[in-house]
Amino acid sequence: MTAPPASRVAVLGVGLIGGSVALAARLRAGAHVTGWDPDGAALAEALEARVVDAAAREPAEAVAGADLVVVAAPVAALPAMVATALAAAGPETAVTDVGSTKSAIVAASVDERFVGGHPLAGAEATGVRHARADLFEDATWYLTPTSATSGLLLERVHRFTAALGAVPTHVDPAEHDRLMAAVSHLPHVVANVLVAQVAEALGGERLPPTGPSFRDATRVAGANPALWAQIYAGNRDALVERLDDALGRLRDVRDQLAAGESLEAWQAAAGEHRRALLEVGLTGGPRTELRVAVPNRPGVVADLALTLARAGINISDMSLSPSPDGTSGVVALWVAQDAAARAHGLVADLGFAVT
Repeated sequence: MTAPPASRVAVLGVGLIGGSVALAARLRAGAHVTGWDPDGAALAEALEARVVDAAAREPAEAVAGADLVVVAAPVAALPAMVATALAAAGPETAVTDVGSTKSAIVAASVDERFVGGHPLAGAEATGVRHARADLFEDATWYLTPTSATSGLLLERVHRFTAALGAVPTHVDPAEHDRLMAAVSHLPHVVANVLVAQVAEALGGERLPPTGPSFRDATRVAGANPALWAQIYAGNRDALVERLDDALGRLRDVRDQLAAGESLEAWQAAAGEHRRALLEVGLTGGPRTELRVAVPNRPGVVADLALTLARAGINISDMSLSPSPDGTSGVVALWVAQDAAARAHGLVADLGFAVT
């Protein structure tokens, strides 16, 4: 048998993301959702708009009896709120979050019931009034299990995020933060630098008519200062590393340009890299099921998921079937057909029987 579905969900924080989780859980996953938010007005709005089925006065009241808890607090508040959720949750309740940095929250929440999460979804508008049940449709939803994570509860969170329309993708917490520093946090920093540089160059004058390049490159400049200050701080080490690398690359380009060298090859290479990056993961295709015999111990499912993730193989679905005596079980994993042979070899190398 697999983990029971999340039929009763608690959402702590009903802003845009938390509200959209709640609405999607109700309308797409058929769950009963209890919400809580430190802003009483936002919580009342969520209840009136039927984003949630019920409103709780305290986090513990929302968590009581839940199969799954989603913590959608600001990044800086996540560790304390996840700790509150875990303290109130039952032994078979899964707890996850939606924070955009993962290493710190995962390190602070070592508990088999916790599965770090990060949906790559959002909108320029904020607040529960803008919550949408389709916000996560086809969006990558990173899950960051560890060796302490319960396999059954990881499966529950995986299936829950898939039910919301997302594509659950397993990744190591530190690797997640390095990736986000490169593809999200650094671009925000660069956009801020570009607009500051142009504003200074214009000396207060209006921006003259330009092509779309500047507007496209700076679309995220200045976005939600309170939130992004927390994101920068929460991913400080990985972001500093990416900034150092970017500064070195800019210096190389500057030196080539100053020396009169051609930048044609550099420009062409950037185009090739962009095409290759954007093609990754854009195609679907048939799936293959792998059945893996595993012992019943903490972290075994997370180990399987992360081993495949490090090789670039995502698990599109999973199912756990414990043995009658609970000492072992079979994990069914569905992966892309063209990656099945590699996945088979990687799982076998871990010492598990796989068919």
